[in-house]
Amino acid sequence: MDYTNKLHVVYGDVTIGVHGSAQGQEFHYIFSYVRGGMESLSINGKEWLYRSPRPAFWRATTDNDRGNGFPLKSGMWLAADQFIACIGGRVYVDGEEIPLPCAPENNKYQGNETASEIQIVFIYETITIPKTQVEISYKVDVQGSIETEVCYHGQPGLPELPIMGLRMIMPTCADRYVYEGLSGETYPDRKAGGTVGEHEVTGLPVTPYLVPQDCGMHMDTKWVKVYRSTELDNTKKEKKETALRFELGGLAFSCLPYTASELENATHMEELPPARRTVLCVYGAVRGVGGIDSWGADVLPDYHVSGEKDISFSFRICIQ
Repeated sequence: MDYTNKLHVVYGDVTIGVHGSAQGQEFHYIFSYVRGGMESLSINGKEWLYRSPRPAFWRATTDNDRGNGFPLKSGMWLAADQFIACIGGRVYVDGEEIPLPCAPENNKYQGNETASEIQIVFIYETITIPKTQVEISYKVDVQGSIETEVCYHGQPGLPELPIMGLRMIMPTCADRYVYEGLSGETYPDRKAGGTVGEHEVTGLPVTPYLVPQDCGMHMDTKWVKVYRSTELDNTKKEKKETALRFELGGLAFSCLPYTASELENATHMEELPPARRTVLCVYGAVRGVGGIDSWGADVLPDYHVSGEKDISFSFRICIQ
């Protein structure tokens, strides 16, 4: 069957496969009900996912966080960041919701179904007290672009958040990344020194603080492109650098070789594990870093992130 200008959709027992080609490149995406998210993002045979993306609630505590006792007040978000349950989902084909096509519902499909657009929504529930939910929606179009939307539902009684974002772990370390936004490391209360423009960062640098902590934040970013030449597939001898582009539209991001929990767990730089992955986080909300008094002063009120209010943001993943 000719799938030109259409997505080929495969309804598996526990997954949905979305396949197509655009700009001379083939793309194959898999969304899993068991994993609770997107589990494969393959473009021209290169895999861009090591783990299914998950809501991100925690950043590694800074010296200022420790000084003002923030992790003692909001520490439940560290547990929520590491452990979260996917409790349901919805599927829309060309804008219309269909019954969740897992077994045996998927038996009515023939394997040659097409669509102009498919949207998969995953619903997560936190282990906080009280509990709350986060919805992540992936909407795929015929160009292979994935419109990604994250909706956090605030609940009365929840403590302030360090961050609210989406964490995406790639299989190998990136060679570099290029972005348009503010230069250097910036936070909501540390943007004055940034210069607007296009900037390139080689490798995945981690600021060598005495005690590892959050670093590499970039605010007000229009887009970022991540370049990788390595793969986990040992049968591929030729290394070819390719890129994946994220249209952020003013959001913040970080691109590091470690997760927040890996940074949090290390008390000295030499305790960090060998760099093996790329951890890209896109943020809809970021707490400030403060610094008025590392030994007691809180971040200014304008730079807090309430856990009681809804937070929604969206960005687009694009084929290069």
